[in-house]
Amino acid sequence: MTPVAPTLQAFFTDRLTRQLQASPRTIASYRDTLRLLLCFTQDRTGIQPAKLDWDDLNETVISAFLQHLEIDRQNTARTRNLRLTAIRSLFKYAALRHPEHASVIAQVLSIPPKRHQKRQISFLTADESRALIDAADQSRWEGRRDRAMLTLTIQAGLRVSELIALNVGDIQLGTGAHVRCEGKGRKQRTVPLTTPAQTVLSAWLNERAGRPTDPLFVTRTGRRLSRDAIEQRVAVHAATATTNCPSLAGKQLHPHVLRHSCAMSLLQAGVDTTVIALWLGHADVRSTQPYIHADLTIKEKALALVTPVDVKPGRYKPADTVLAFLEAL
Repeated sequence: MTPVAPTLQAFFTDRLTRQLQASPRTIASYRDTLRLLLCFTQDRTGIQPAKLDWDDLNETVISAFLQHLEIDRQNTARTRNLRLTAIRSLFKYAALRHPEHASVIAQVLSIPPKRHQKRQISFLTADESRALIDAADQSRWEGRRDRAMLTLTIQAGLRVSELIALNVGDIQLGTGAHVRCEGKGRKQRTVPLTTPAQTVLSAWLNERAGRPTDPLFVTRTGRRLSRDAIEQRVAVHAATATTNCPSLAGKQLHPHVLRHSCAMSLLQAGVDTTVIALWLGHADVRSTQPYIHADLTIKEKALALVTPVDVKPGRYKPADTVLAFLEAL
C-alpha cells in the first residue's frame, strides 16, 4: 500500500513549481482538477483523500470521474480533456516514483482524450474592428483608455492575460516602435506597432502618466484591469458599435475574438503563417492553421485559379430574395 498524498504534494512543489516552473494559471488548473477528483473518489469510496492509495485511483474510478464531469457537471468534451491532461501529468510523475503500481498507472495513462467538434473561429473584418474601436466614447477617461486597449489588442493580437500584464514600460514608441509581452510558457516576444496604433497609444501614455513599472491599463482607482472587466468593456462597446455596423449583431464578441481578428488581417494581407505564428506567440505553426480554414477569401482565390476561363468568377448570388430564401432551406 502506497499513499497518494506525499506524491501528490511533491507533484506540485517539486515537479510543477521547481522543475517545470509552471505558470500560476497552470498550477491553479491542475489543483482544481485533482481536488475535484479526490472529492469524487471520497464520495464514491468513503476513503478520505489523505488515506487514498494508488489502487483506489484505478482506471475505473478515473473513467467514472470523467463521465461525472460531462453528465453531472455538464462539462464539454474539451474541458473533460483538459482535466484528463492534469490527471495524466500526475500519473506520469507517479510512474517514476512508484514502479510497484506500474499496472494501475499504465491503465490510467491509456485513457484516451475524447474527440470533440472544433469550433469555427470568429473574427472581425476591418470595418467591424474600426466600428468597435470608434464605439469608445472619447469624451470620457474610460473611453480613451478603452480605445487604446482595443487598438493595441487588435493590432498586436494579444491574449487577455498578456494585455492585463502589460506595464507602461512595455510600450516603446518612435523608431522601431513595439510592444513587449510575456505569453504562454513565459515566452517573451516583441510585436511591432503601426503608425495609427502609435498615435493612439502616445495619447494614452501622456494621459496615463505612469512610471515604467505601472500597469498600462488601469481602473479609476489605479488597479490593474481584470479579465472580467475587459470582457465587460468589449461587450459594452460591441453593443454600441452594432448601431453603425449591423454585422456585429450576429457575433458573440469576447476578447479572444480580437486576437483572431489580428491573425486574419495578417493572413489576408499575404503574411506567411510562420510569421503569424511568431507574431501571436504560437509554440507551433500548426496552431495557426485553423485561421486558414476560417478564411473564405483564400478559398475563393484558390477556386478562381482552377475555374475555367469561360466561367465568370465570383460567388453565386441568387437574383431574387425569394430565391435566396428557398436556396437557404
